[in-house]
Amino acid sequence: MARFPGTAFGAVALSIAMALGAAASDDAKIASALTISDHDADVWSATYSTDGTRILTASADRTARGWDAKTGKELLKLSGHDEAVRHAAYNADSSLIVTASRDATARLWDAATGKQIAVLGGHELMVDHAEFSPDGSRIVTVPHDKTGKLWDGKTGAPIADLVGHEAYMTWGVFSPDSSLVLTASSDETARVWDGKTGAPLHVLKGHTGMVSYAAFSADGARIITGSTDKTAKIWDSKTGKELLTIAGGHMRAILRVAFSPDGKRVITGAADKLAKIWDAETGALLVTLEGGHRRILSVAHFSRDGRLVVTAAHDKTARVWDAVTGASIGVLAEHTKEVDTAEFSPDLRHVLTSSFDGLVKVWPLPPVESAEK
Repeated sequence: MARFPGTAFGAVALSIAMALGAAASDDAKIASALTISDHDADVWSATYSTDGTRILTASADRTARGWDAKTGKELLKLSGHDEAVRHAAYNADSSLIVTASRDATARLWDAATGKQIAVLGGHELMVDHAEFSPDGSRIVTVPHDKTGKLWDGKTGAPIADLVGHEAYMTWGVFSPDSSLVLTASSDETARVWDGKTGAPLHVLKGHTGMVSYAAFSADGARIITGSTDKTAKIWDSKTGKELLTIAGGHMRAILRVAFSPDGKRVITGAADKLAKIWDAETGALLVTLEGGHRRILSVAHFSRDGRLVVTAAHDKTARVWDAVTGASIGVLAEHTKEVDTAEFSPDLRHVLTSSFDGLVKVWPLPPVESAEK
C-alpha cells in the first residue's frame, strides 16, 4: 500500500491490489483500493453520494468531510459541532447534508460550499442519527432520549416533536414514498408517524426487548423490526398489524434487519455473530451466513440488486456474501478496530467501510455470477 505524503491528497493511501480472485477460497481476502486516513479519531459513518462520485464521513474528531470517491481527495470539511459527529447523510440529489452529533444537535449544510444552513437543536441528549426523507422535504433526528423531531428538509425549520416513546430511541427512517416515519425504541416498541406532520399513526407492540432496528420494504407496504428478544417481526405499515414473527434462529439479540429489494426475503444480523436470510412471507430460514465473523454484527444488508449481502462486525472485518447460496465471496480485513459501517457503491463495483481505527476504505468487488431469485 502506497502513501502520498505532502500532496493535495493529504494522508490518503492508495493500493492497486485487487481481489485474490473470484474463485478463491471462502476466506479469500480482498485488498482495499483506497484508504482515507485524514480523520483524527474514530469514523462512525461513511456513505456515497447518489451518483457514487463522492464519499461523506462523520467522525469523533467533531467534523464531517466530503471526499472524491476515486482519489480520496478532501473536497469539503464541515466544522461547527462541539462534540463528536455520530452520523452524516446526503439528501436524494446530494445537494444537502445533515449531520448528527453528541452535542445534542443536528446541522444542515450546503453540500457544494460547506456553508451551514441551520442548527437543529432542542434535544436533551446526543443525536445518534439523522436522515432526509427520500423526497427531501423532511429530516428526522433520532436522539439518545425518547423524543424524536421532524424538520423541514430545505430550511431546517422545526415541524413536529415525535412524542410517545417511553425510553430512548434507537433508530428512525422514512418510508420510500416519504409519507411515513418509522422509529424504534428501547421501550420495546416501534412507532409509525405521518411523514409530513409527525402525527402518530401506529404503535407496533409485541417485542419483549429493546427494538434495536427497523426498516421498510422497498414498496413501503411492510415493516421489519429486530429486537434484543432475539426475534424479528414483520408488520403491515398501513394498519400496524403484525404479520409474521421470525423466532428461534438467533441465540442473542438481533441488531440489524432489512428486506431484499424485491421484498421476498429479509436478513437478520445478531450479537451471536451470525446473519440469516429468511422467506419474508413464511418466515422459513433460507440460508445462514456462517463461519465468518467472530464478534457481534454491526451491519447486515442486501445490495441494490439483491445478489449480494455485506456484513460488518466488531471483529475488525467486513464480509461480502452470495445472497442466494450464502457462499463467502470475500473478507475485508485491513481495519485494526471495529468496523461500524459498510455499504455497496451505487454501481455495485465497490464496498465502502468505516472503522473506529479512524480509517475509511474502498474495496473492489470481484465478479459475481449469481442473480437474485
